[in-house]
Amino acid sequence: MPYHAFDRARLRIQPLRARRHDMDLSALLPLTAPLPAFQHAAISVLGKRLVQARQAGSARILMMGAHVLRAGVSPYLIDLMERGLISHIAMNGAGPIHDWELALIGATTESVARYIQTGEFGLWQETGLMNDAINQGARNGMGMGEALGRAILDGPFPHKEVSVLAAAVRLGLPITVHVGIGYDIIHEHPNCDGAALGATSYRDFLIFAQSVRQLESGVLLNFGSAVMGPEVYLKALSMARNVALQEGRHIRKFTTAVFDLIPLDSNTRREAPKTDPRYYYRPWKTILARTVADGGESFYVQGEHRVTLPHLYHASLEAERDNG
Repeated sequence: MPYHAFDRARLRIQPLRARRHDMDLSALLPLTAPLPAFQHAAISVLGKRLVQARQAGSARILMMGAHVLRAGVSPYLIDLMERGLISHIAMNGAGPIHDWELALIGATTESVARYIQTGEFGLWQETGLMNDAINQGARNGMGMGEALGRAILDGPFPHKEVSVLAAAVRLGLPITVHVGIGYDIIHEHPNCDGAALGATSYRDFLIFAQSVRQLESGVLLNFGSAVMGPEVYLKALSMARNVALQEGRHIRKFTTAVFDLIPLDSNTRREAPKTDPRYYYRPWKTILARTVADGGESFYVQGEHRVTLPHLYHASLEAERDNG
């Protein structure tokens, strides 16, 4: 006998104007903003590696958690794509929600503590329209990132110039969204179609794996994604290496970097012992240790994304100038 399922038709969905927002466009950092004090030896190295990877035609992949967008660094991500220093951006399911809301109303981020008490959390009309774009994307054979980016780029979004999704579609660069069912607020809505979520996000996984095929001599950056980034990258790299070996080539010599807040040991090429709780921190053992053990190089940069990403941006520009 089938189990009873929640009736989404009973939900009360409110307009975004009824919500109190914790972030607006004033939080976005302009490219000309003064750099805060920060020093890390890896930053200049990574800037050079991005330029070298672009010259070699190798992948320059940036994976990210949603809080990177909340750090106000969207202008830097967009400019890095425009310069060809980033060739692929991969987001978790929450990232596009902030990108969509910023492009649409110039504000985003709600207080979970406030709205979960009244059962209003996530149930906002304009945000739920993302599902319509995803459903249409599924019908058109698109990935989720392209479907949402196209909807923003072509739609009535007053602030589309700040959208990372729209910029990637405009530039013809892959931008992929990797979701888990039930993780994101748009999954609460009556117009959410689980089949469309699965089809579009799985297509994005295959698009991501195709980018990873070009990772030899390339760069993979992971900004603040503790689960999605390392897990999606791990499976895609296995697929890419499987095919590469059949073609008589290897994907070994590339650079990875993790940007996050958690303090790690100075030698992150050696994973933490199982007696250390940080053994289960996937970015360390997957991105910094295991997948570069046979010829790659990895770096860990601890710091706020609002600080570290602009520093990486300027280091990349400096490497461009030095390269002529």
